[in-house]
Amino acid sequence: MNFYPFKLEPYVSETIWGGRRLIDEYGIVTEKSNAAEGWMLSCHESGLCSIANGELKGKTLREVYLSNPGICGRNAVKFDDFPILIKFIDARDDLSIQVHPTAQYCEKTGRGQSKTECWYVLDTAPGACLILGFKEKISSEEFRRLIEEGRLTDAVKKYDVKKGDFFFIESGTLHAICKGVLLAEVQESSNTTYRVFDYNRVGKDGKPRELHIDDAVAVTKCEPYTPSQFCKDESLYNGAKHILAECPLFNVAELKVNGDFTGNADENSFVSLLVLEGEGELSTVNGNVSLCKGVSVFIPAKTGEYKISGNLNLLETTI
Repeated sequence: MNFYPFKLEPYVSETIWGGRRLIDEYGIVTEKSNAAEGWMLSCHESGLCSIANGELKGKTLREVYLSNPGICGRNAVKFDDFPILIKFIDARDDLSIQVHPTAQYCEKTGRGQSKTECWYVLDTAPGACLILGFKEKISSEEFRRLIEEGRLTDAVKKYDVKKGDFFFIESGTLHAICKGVLLAEVQESSNTTYRVFDYNRVGKDGKPRELHIDDAVAVTKCEPYTPSQFCKDESLYNGAKHILAECPLFNVAELKVNGDFTGNADENSFVSLLVLEGEGELSTVNGNVSLCKGVSVFIPAKTGEYKISGNLNLLETTI
């Protein structure tokens, strides 16, 4: 069949730290009390997106992908499964200090899935920050001792952040999103997290949330965070496209459209478009989709040329 651009219905995650901005400002529909995370492009079994338009409406994106893996494009052949997951995250309170495993550790232990990710900051409250890495290099033994003695927050590095900031976070990097940060995340399709410190909070069951100290100590790079080699600072098409990251896992760019922008979903990769601000329309030979803040669209590989018209900012992701 001739695949058309899929407008996606996200999976919504409710947590003890989540807020309601995705509901109130981004049009995310849920009956949950908060929308901590909106999984805007997901084939992960922990939270599936469904298709909201056209003849495949109601099917999950995973169903369509499993039947037609070619929608991901030629570059997806190297991956065992659908390669990426894209989220909105609304931190009304601090997230746990955590780390994600490397591919080598997952292969060694026979469990979990590696997770390299990147963050595009959408908005912040005054004084909001992110935790990334350590103030100085320490040993794994010192890392464990800091955790056991409840002094980890004294050793981590906090970064003040503002709208438009971008961070590439390779697996093995200790990190946390802190209170008052709203961001978009592009990551490997993984839900494996090793929680290190959770501010002594309890879950809905009244019990402390599970920590994963041994795994975290085994995978964490106990050193200061440094920007990745994959971060970019390059603008194309008269500044309309700003490349943020290019790596073997995914490519991420910011699109600032005021009028018309033309792109191409070729045989190599699908194109994911996540609308951050504004309104407009996406046009392809196989169908059109109206765009507004909070809309996520998956353009299958081999769709060909597409045009975005309007006044809007988007996050474009390919592989």
